[in-house]
Formats: sequence, C-alpha cells, structure tokens
Amino acid sequence: MKLNLPQIDIPESVPPQVMRETQENIPSTLEERERIKAVVDRYAADCTTVPPVPLEDLRVHAEQLLKRGDEGDLKYVEYAAVLLNNALWRDQLATVPYERRLLLLPKCLRAEATCPAPFDEFGLLCKHCGQCSLQDLQSEAERLGYAVLIAEGSAVVMAIIETGKIDAIVGVSCLDVLEKAFPYMESAAIPGVAIPLLQDDCKDTNVDLEWIWDVVHLTSDDKTHRLDLDSLRENVETWFEPTALDAIMGEPTDETQKIAREWLGRSGKRWRPFLTVCAYQALREGEVDAPLPDDLKKLAVAVECFHKASLVHDDIEDADDKRYDQPTVHAQHGIPVALNVGDLLLGEGYRLIGEVEADGRRLADMLRIAAAGHRDLCLGQGAELTWQNAPRALASKEVLQIFRQKTAPAFDVALRLGAVYAGADDAVHDVIERYSEHLGIAYQIRDDMEDWFGGEASDGDKADAEALRPTLMPALALERCKKADKEIVRELWLNGAVDDAALKQLTQIMNEADVSTRAKDLYDAYKEEAVRSLRLLETPTLKGLLRRVMTKIFNDLEIKGWCREHETSNAPGGEAGAESAA
Repeated sequence: MKLNLPQIDIPESVPPQVMRETQENIPSTLEERERIKAVVDRYAADCTTVPPVPLEDLRVHAEQLLKRGDEGDLKYVEYAAVLLNNALWRDQLATVPYERRLLLLPKCLRAEATCPAPFDEFGLLCKHCGQCSLQDLQSEAERLGYAVLIAEGSAVVMAIIETGKIDAIVGVSCLDVLEKAFPYMESAAIPGVAIPLLQDDCKDTNVDLEWIWDVVHLTSDDKTHRLDLDSLRENVETWFEPTALDAIMGEPTDETQKIAREWLGRSGKRWRPFLTVCAYQALREGEVDAPLPDDLKKLAVAVECFHKASLVHDDIEDADDKRYDQPTVHAQHGIPVALNVGDLLLGEGYRLIGEVEADGRRLADMLRIAAAGHRDLCLGQGAELTWQNAPRALASKEVLQIFRQKTAPAFDVALRLGAVYAGADDAVHDVIERYSEHLGIAYQIRDDMEDWFGGEASDGDKADAEALRPTLMPALALERCKKADKEIVRELWLNGAVDDAALKQLTQIMNEADVSTRAKDLYDAYKEEAVRSLRLLETPTLKGLLRRVMTKIFNDLEIKGWCREHETSNAPGGEAGAESAA
C-alpha cells in the first residue's frame, strides 16, 4: 500500500519523557524479557483499563505490576509500560485488516556503511540489496497489504495519522523514540504495538525478528495467540513422569523395559513432543483450550522414544559416558544392553503410532513419516561416523549438509505427526518440511557454538572433544583463517589432537578469524529462513504458533544497549549515527 503523506508542520517539542540510564533499565536476556512479558500479560488479563492509556498512566500500572515480582524488576518500568500498552491493544490490532495498518521501521537497521538506499522527506527508500533485514520485513509486510515506512519520529507518525488511511501502527524503534510517539497515537486513539530495538548504537542495529513476524502477522483468525505455551510445555513434561508413562505405554514387565522407561523419563528439553502437540493444537478443529486426546499423548511419547533411542546409540558411537550429568546407558549397563535398549525404544515408538485410532491413510502416513525421518537421521549419523574413520577437511557447506540430515528430521517428524493426526493437507506438510530443515540446522549450529564458545548445550553435557567430529567451527576456521594457520587447524582437527593446549591454540585461531561472528550470522540466517518459510502457510493459527515456538526454542537474544537517536537524524542527509546512550 502506498501513502501520499501531506506536508504538515509538527512541533518538535513533546512532553519530557527522557529515559533514565538505559542498559540497566532493560532486561538483558530473552529469558528475562519473557518473564517480564508473562507478568505483564497476567496483569493485562485482569486489568479493566481500556486503551488508549496516557504514557504516565501506563508507567503507574507498570510499577504496580512489577511490584508483584522481584523488587529488582522495578528498574524495568519503562519497558513494562511499552509491553502493557502492547497487551492492551493486541486484540484490537488483530481485528484491523492488514491493508489498514502501517509498519514503521527504523533506518538504523540498515548496513550503514554499504547501504545504497537514498532518503526522501519521509525516510529511507530501500533498494532491496539484501544486506539487512529491512528488505524482508518490508516485502513481507507489503505482501500482506501494510503500508511501510522506514523512518522514525513523532512528525512521521502524526503525518500518517492525518492521512486517515491507517487504523493501526506497528512500530519498531528504540524506547526513547517509541515513547515520543505515544502522545500522538494516544490522542488519535490509534492502536499501536511497539517492538524495541536490540542494539549498541544508532547504526547497524538488530531486532528480535521473531517478535516482529509475530506482530506483523497478527490476525483475529489466529486462535492460538492467547495459548500459554509455557503451560502447554509443562503439561507435556508431566507425560514423562513414571506413572504417566505407565498409563500411556503400559507398565514395564522386565528389566530391559525398566531401563528403557527410566531413560525415557530422564531430563531433556522435550522440544520434539512439544512440537507434535503444537502442530496438532494449531490445526485441530474447535477451541485450542479443549482437552488433549490420549492418542496425541501416544504420538508425543513416540517422538521422544525415537529421540532418546538416537541418544543411546549416539553416546555409544561417540564414546560419551555422561549425559544430563548422569552416566549414559552404556556406561551404566554396558554396550550390549544399551544397544538393545535403544532398539527397544525405536520399537516402542512405532508401536505407539500403530496404536493411534486413525483411519488407514493417516496411520500409514504417520508410519511412513517416522520411518523416513529415522532413515535420514541414520544417514546423517553415518556420514559423521564415516568421517571419523577417514577424517578430511570439510567445507562449511558439507558440515551443514550433515546437520540437515542428522538434526532436521527429528523436528520434521515431530511436527508432521501432529499435523497428520490433525488432518493437515499436502501444502502444510511442504511448509513444515522447509521450516524443520532450517530450524534443525539453526539448532545444531547453536549447539556447535555453545560447545566451542560456551553456553548451555541442548541435549546433555557439553562436548569436550569436538575436534573429533565434523563440526562447523573448524570448517569455518579453515575458510577464514590466515594461510599460515590453515595447516595448524587441519592438523588439530583431523588428527584428533584435543588436549588442552591444542584446543587452546585452535580456539585462539578461531577468535582471530572471527569464527564466532560468521557462525552467528549463519545461525541467524537459518532462523530467519525458518520464519520466512511460514509465509506460504494459509493457516494463520499454525503460522502464528510456529513463529512463537521459534522464540521459545531460541531464547538467546541479548541486549547490549539502547539507542537515544534524535528525531533530527531522520531528516534527509542527517547524521546516521547519533550519539548512543552509553
């Protein structure tokens, strides 16, 4: 949608709303932000206040709701006020047609040094060069029907409101600029949802893309936006308690079944069974808060059986003696028993699928999907094992192909089993396959980054012999390091020289080659591709839920600082890098 904005004079002075010290007033991790958001959502659900709400009143409410939590949360008042405003407007925004909405993006998301886009009087004219996220955000929003402007400031917001063509605004900016727009949006009673930037400076900044996708695609047709995913996941977790497993699978009758059942109930993130339930919830007929059928529990447990079986076998193949801070099955019971337990878990998974009450076509589809995923996973693991027998330097593309085979199938099987059970058509399965592929690769890249550079590993103990595997970091090091270091990397990687001194030397070369930045770029790219693959879905509920699932799985965005950009820097030819808050 194109806007013909009028030439109007807007006073630059607004009521004083200067943010206090910035970084310590903002939750620094996604986990903290999710916690604050949960508090805000609970408060908003009980709140009788009707938007629009003046900014000072929002601050008062925000202070009240934060007092219900930790005392230290009071420093997040401004952030909570923005979230509360979003929560109060969300349902109304969902009813506004896309073609009556505006997406307002900040120009500081561009790659400033190389961006070819010029400015006009209302902001940046994106050239769609592919160097930043602005191109994808603008293209997808305009495809839906949005008007899109890449500019900031209350003058622009007021000019847009004056056109009478916009009934809702989604704004992306730093808190300082977002707050300056509040008086104008409040006076016009325009629904507005704000997404703060994640950034260090006022140029080359970053943003939580999943959050933007969630809000941009928000529609009243999506029946899951009120679904509490944390509670749903906690519910799934209860299915793996001993008594619940006995009810779903039957009581174990011998020692082999007891060992398998104990391993199945061990710690883990349960992402795969959770995804099965999510896919079903998004596609089921009727209300999403209706009780979950018992057969869905069988499918979810089957998915975890497949996953835990692969871990039993992986631990033997990789000679790992610890997982979840406990002995692995083969370390505790010996390799023969462990091999048999892994095989039993595979059989249990297929048995549970076979017991689901579904028509013959759906049952055959579920078994076919599980078998294909099992096959692909074995091929990926086989490529890794073959490499260990005859190590050679791999390009990053080759490592990513192993990830594609080894990790993506588990996500694909989990989602598609839930989708088949709910009656999804072929178009939905095509999207899920693409989504799962990119999701799985991103998940494995994150594992590699955590193993090499620290962090919480996704499935058990942190690896301490990564150089013995076809892993991404040495591959990137070979592609990026100085010529004099390439032979060192190759020797350390391929010869399995993994003592502390060798790993220290390899890590130093990686740091000098800025491998972590390249890995993070790949990680972000595959996450973004997973989100982009959802644009072909015609089911708003599934699209919305899978976007939210991404945020739950990849809870790793951190804020390094907040922009204090002045509105004058948005003028044509203005300074692109305003003084930062720090």
